[in-house]
Amino acid sequence: MDINSIIMKKRARGELDREEIKYFVGKYLKNEISDAQVAAVMSYIYTDGLTETEIINFATEIGKSGDVLDLSQISDNIVDKHSTGGVGDKITLILLPVIAALGLPVAKISSRGYGIFGGTIDKLEAIPGFKTNITIKEFANNIEKIGISIASQELNLAPVENKFYRLRNEITCRDSIVLIAISLMSLKIATGSTKIVFDLSCGNGTYLKNKEEARKLGKLLVKMGKTLNKQVGYIITLMDEPVGNAVGNILEIQETIRCLNGKMPRDVEETVVMLRKYSFIFSIW
Repeated sequence: MDINSIIMKKRARGELDREEIKYFVGKYLKNEISDAQVAAVMSYIYTDGLTETEIINFATEIGKSGDVLDLSQISDNIVDKHSTGGVGDKITLILLPVIAALGLPVAKISSRGYGIFGGTIDKLEAIPGFKTNITIKEFANNIEKIGISIASQELNLAPVENKFYRLRNEITCRDSIVLIAISLMSLKIATGSTKIVFDLSCGNGTYLKNKEEARKLGKLLVKMGKTLNKQVGYIITLMDEPVGNAVGNILEIQETIRCLNGKMPRDVEETVVMLRKYSFIFSIW
């Protein structure tokens, strides 16, 4: 088995087995195959898709490419909310503290933005002195002691996902439903979250073009969740305009603080309430 045989197999639209996917992910983790070779496979996936079995195997192997957290000693209900992002999207920073304050433990690994908008970590680091690059032990302790932890993906959690995410953007495969689903679910495998709600944004300000694409992604994520023994739900948010009134990392943090003090723009409030309802439904399943 080698990378060339894997590239040729995907070029011929063949199905990769579990061992081939494990080999591919492992070699990429160790930098023993190049970005160009990975981009070739990624391009074939973008064009031809993957079988359901391949999707699950890719998500599992990427999720296990680093440390995998076991938070079952804290709770059987570890909640996570993940957004596909967009201009002005600060919902994660508003919603998760609310959920934690109401007694549901929250584990969240976030990445940086590679497109036209900042990621959750970029926004948090706009706060002077805010530390996002914590240890795995600190991450788990925060969940146990204060009910919430949001940390950078620079922890050794699904490190291959970060590489995939960067490369996916560089070769303009960022809107692939299959690649997005693999990326999102691999992070949830790594963090040990069991109840996950996805905020799938679509429109001019994000990757997904319309509701149809967002719905297709949502249905795939729900199906993956069932296979992986995770409870998954999703909502669809239109992103033809920025969420809320502020755009830009510092301005969005300032608006987040205002929202947590009860002064929410209408569109932000509607999204937060919808996602909070999902979180509580999960808590009693």
